[in-house]
Amino acid sequence: MTSMNDTPSGNRLHIAIFGRRNAGKSSIINALTNQEAAIVSAVAGTTTDPVRKAMEILPIGPVVIVDTAGIDDVGELGEKRIQKALRILDATDLALLIVDASDGGPDQFDEDLVAKFKQHGSTTIVIANKIDVSDDVAAVESFARKHELPFAAVSAATRKGIDNLKQVMIATAPKTFAEPTILGDLINPHDFVVCVVPVDKAAPKGRLILPQVMAIRDVIDHDASAVVVKERELKDCLANLGRKPKLVVTDSQAILKASADTPRDIWFTTFSILFARFKGDLETMARGAKAIEKLKPGSRVLIAEACTHHRVPDDIGNVQIPRWLRQFAGGELEFNWVSGNDYPEDLASYDLVVHCGACMINRTEMISRIHKVDMLGVPITNYGVLLAYVHGVIDRALEPFPLAKMAFEEE
Repeated sequence: MTSMNDTPSGNRLHIAIFGRRNAGKSSIINALTNQEAAIVSAVAGTTTDPVRKAMEILPIGPVVIVDTAGIDDVGELGEKRIQKALRILDATDLALLIVDASDGGPDQFDEDLVAKFKQHGSTTIVIANKIDVSDDVAAVESFARKHELPFAAVSAATRKGIDNLKQVMIATAPKTFAEPTILGDLINPHDFVVCVVPVDKAAPKGRLILPQVMAIRDVIDHDASAVVVKERELKDCLANLGRKPKLVVTDSQAILKASADTPRDIWFTTFSILFARFKGDLETMARGAKAIEKLKPGSRVLIAEACTHHRVPDDIGNVQIPRWLRQFAGGELEFNWVSGNDYPEDLASYDLVVHCGACMINRTEMISRIHKVDMLGVPITNYGVLLAYVHGVIDRALEPFPLAKMAFEEE
């Protein structure tokens, strides 16, 4: 079981390993981590589906490392494996292209991969592996120089060059892979933030849900104080706190009561709206909420969740949101649901995409999901923005974020 002290997967640097079969991708993972994290075999095609593993790579820090199938896999099944490998690019912060230095250097498969990396805007390092077999890396280094990409030469078998590769990775990793602050830019040291945390059937027993924990930690990290209450205690808390809090943040499930109990001169928003900004693009999500007004019977709506969880009887994604949207549309709608890593290719057929808070995926993947929808002209919003809209408090919930509020009003 993942420890509560572990860095959440969505906050780790995502490193994906690409290359031809038997280039040594899995061996590179084992060398980087100094453990047998990936299965290694001389048989081409040992790695089939992408394999993710959260780990620490010193001195880089917490990462998710992804091993992929060979880009030169063959046959109908091989083609499917290649497509799965390429989909990993949507969530990749740093791509490592492994080239077998003992096998003639880069070829068309490697050229095509670099083109894909550039298309996705992926930060990339070219690595010549197996220098213990052949130390002639001129062709691989020339290939990296041609594409203006960082280069490293290693032997995964002997660990030669691995320390240098780690330094190249540190220097190359995008500085923006980590999400911006959740709410630290909204508060000052010594401020109070009141967090409204309902305890209902969906709450995990004995603990808070991840966005709540992360928001509270962000308050503490910015030298402010977090006060945590259930929705029934909010009014009494505000009356007895001693001074006015800078911000009240509520779970979206309690948004109406929390809004009513929070004086108008105190900033007010929801955890999910904070995560729409933290993980993605709040302005786009705010604009997307206006599409709710345009829904009509028969409209198609995609509800996407980045995790899989136990469904409760009144589940927000399966029950509550569909119920509210039917009321706005005045009739039945066509709903589709996806969860986990699933995200459909046929997005153009939808009239609205509603996404969860994305606490379980990294910002790179969430931005990619938003971009795919936005490029097709399909509106997208998230749970928190939608709930604020349908309950008539979106103007207030967006007040701490002037650009998002302006985007909503202009749309």
